[in-house]
Amino acid sequence: MSLSRRRFLSFLAFAAAAIGGSSFWASRMKTYDGPVSDHFDGLYFYDRDGSPPKSFADLLRWRLTRNAAAWPERAPSGYSDIPPLQVSADKIRFVFVGHASWLIQTAGLNILVDPVWSERCSPVSFAGPKRVNDPGIAFDALPPVDAVLVSHGHYDHLDIRTLSKLAAKFSPRVITPLGNDVTMTSGDGAIRAEAYDWYQRIEIGNGVAVTLVPTRHWSARGLFDRNKVLWASFVIETPAGKIYAVGDSGYGDGKHFRRVREMFGAPRVALLPIGAYEPRWFMQDMHMNPDDAVKALADCGAGQALAHHHGTFQLTDEAIDDPVNALAAALDTASVPREKFVALKPGQAFEI
Repeated sequence: MSLSRRRFLSFLAFAAAAIGGSSFWASRMKTYDGPVSDHFDGLYFYDRDGSPPKSFADLLRWRLTRNAAAWPERAPSGYSDIPPLQVSADKIRFVFVGHASWLIQTAGLNILVDPVWSERCSPVSFAGPKRVNDPGIAFDALPPVDAVLVSHGHYDHLDIRTLSKLAAKFSPRVITPLGNDVTMTSGDGAIRAEAYDWYQRIEIGNGVAVTLVPTRHWSARGLFDRNKVLWASFVIETPAGKIYAVGDSGYGDGKHFRRVREMFGAPRVALLPIGAYEPRWFMQDMHMNPDDAVKALADCGAGQALAHHHGTFQLTDEAIDDPVNALAAALDTASVPREKFVALKPGQAFEI
């Protein structure tokens, strides 16, 4: 492959991950085929309280005018967790794996959220955003995984290579919004993907259940599949309290977060994204910044928040430490104790 072609493909791969999937890459997956609803018109999904993804022209404007901060090639966290085999029903143990990936242990179950163990979040292995720190749990140190929650189809959240490894080792249930199951099983038929609509509730076992809820985002993996599959966040019921696991989301007017509180009550813990937000004119409809995340915490009413979507893959223009520093400032401005919204490093655990 020529150097110029490699650079061009590298640009496309970075753009793909930065806006969450790619408006460039041709998709091989089938589109979802189901009944029309209040958020599906027969071909495309939509959110009446959301906004459509940015146009290709906007993407080019950003890429041609961007002023991205330089990230280090490596930024090791200094932590690496070895989880217990299981945690009892009166506790919840969270481990930040990195970016948007979590291990949640409670009630004897082990649940992964948006697991990405790959070196790049990209449609190709040789280009695209490369991780600057190792996963906070070595893959071989994972306890038996019972269930996996995948919020949407963007490459930094739905990683076929990781899901395939999990299927081979643990064969967990993989719960995901409508249409993403086809993406998974077309990549590896051994992935036990189950697709659900917003507000469907799924029993996991041992008093644990998951409900998919709307989030202010969108989905794509290819040139012709924007919003042809669904995206979601998750409300996880456990004997130790509810968890609100938000994958990607813009803030908007906060309606999505307030609605979760109205429908499910205030969660005990919220996993909220704080990174990949600059430039603001391009990212604000799809990714919260730390100020937005603090408002989202107030809206959903969680007793505790844990931050993610920062510090592992450079998808956008802010510096590697900007989200964590800005989160501290936003908490101080809002008179919220810093310990109520914690930004862990990959490999750090948090237990309630």
